[in-house]
Amino acid sequence: METKVTMDKIVNLCKARGLIFQGSEIYGGMGNTWDYGPVGVELKNNIKRAWWKRFVQESPSTYGVDAAILMNPRVWEASGHAQSFSDPKMDCKSCKQRFRADNLIEEHSKGKVSAESMSTEEMQAYINENKVKCPHCGNFNWTEIRQFKLMFETSRGTIDGEKDVVYLRPETAQGEYVNFLNVQRSMRAKVPFAIAQIGKSFRNEITPGNFIFRTIEFEQMELQNFCREENSFALYEEFKAKAKQFLLDLNFNPEHLRYHDHEKLAHYAKAACDIQFLSPLGWEELNGIHHRSTWDLSRHQEYSGKSMLYLDPITNEKFIPNVIEYSIGADRLTLALLTEAYDEETLENGETRVVMHFHPAIAPFKVAVLPLQKNLSEKAKEVYALLSKEFMCEYDEAGSIGKRYRREDEIGTPFCVTIDFDTLENDTVTLRDRDSMEQIRLPINELVDYIGKRVKFN
Repeated sequence: METKVTMDKIVNLCKARGLIFQGSEIYGGMGNTWDYGPVGVELKNNIKRAWWKRFVQESPSTYGVDAAILMNPRVWEASGHAQSFSDPKMDCKSCKQRFRADNLIEEHSKGKVSAESMSTEEMQAYINENKVKCPHCGNFNWTEIRQFKLMFETSRGTIDGEKDVVYLRPETAQGEYVNFLNVQRSMRAKVPFAIAQIGKSFRNEITPGNFIFRTIEFEQMELQNFCREENSFALYEEFKAKAKQFLLDLNFNPEHLRYHDHEKLAHYAKAACDIQFLSPLGWEELNGIHHRSTWDLSRHQEYSGKSMLYLDPITNEKFIPNVIEYSIGADRLTLALLTEAYDEETLENGETRVVMHFHPAIAPFKVAVLPLQKNLSEKAKEVYALLSKEFMCEYDEAGSIGKRYRREDEIGTPFCVTIDFDTLENDTVTLRDRDSMEQIRLPINELVDYIGKRVKFN
């Protein structure tokens, strides 16, 4: 029987086992901010490494960058964010809580009505006609829908009154666009090629109680493919398939994934598709693939005065490339993988074990070294020193061996190495597999090779 996964179970596990904590918790927290703990930071870093390996390391025509978070304010004028990047929000006059109007509509209709294609007037009419009540206090007592800016503002300057307004970037994509010429020239890149980046973005948006799914500070993994117009739709379809295959290779259940084509396209887009996953919250957007045409480079050419034309070295033709964007949130993917991996198994003795069935490549720790008794710790620490040069390892000598196995199961450690008295005699150890719980005897000098082959991401 499939385990019933709830957000409460995931949140509680994350706090208890050092994955994710409430931001600024000792001060009562700060809404929609989260800190990754010792286990969680390894999980998230491994997810980012797997993505980078697949889409950058293994692609000869993809180049990585790490663009600045603070950019010239003209960037956001060119991108359109300074003029129109906002959310439709309403305040409940009774309890003073603020909500996104589109979320209210979709929650009230249980997903049957999509607010994606609605105008502000249409959303207002739906809420009034259907008497949509406040999810917090249950009253129907709203302000009118107002547009709230999503960009965080800060200032640059040292003299009060003489400061320039700058923004925390609401997306990483503009860092790739403004570096199009730099990357193309320095790497002698030929179209089609891509620029990839992993980095933080910030959005001042209302987020319901959905843990790390939507936060005001988040990390994106994305790449922009620059191509000829005649090849653009083929590349769009290619990245729809690649994006989904990446998720399947991370052990997602195929039944928990689906494509969702956008009903309403942005004015510059020729096509847009999300991949959604079935979470405890329902079907939620995990990543997007967008055909952005030539809009981004054309706008930066207009606002910067710098030519964004690409010169084809074979035909000598000059043109502005089309852009196919693939973007996925590192935090959303982390949450999705937490819910996918979570399992509760009933053992033969009637006990229940919680186990995280992470793909070994993204597991926070690859192996735990466990001395059977504390007087075996000297030998165990020698084994730990050997393995920790190759893998992130845990060392645990507290409690019974059974309890230690359970702790490692709960953070998804694929292998446990137990040091016993036979180890002192013949330099062999017991290696336990997380998923099957089977144990084998293995020489210490074979451990690195055995584990290494099984924790790769291909």
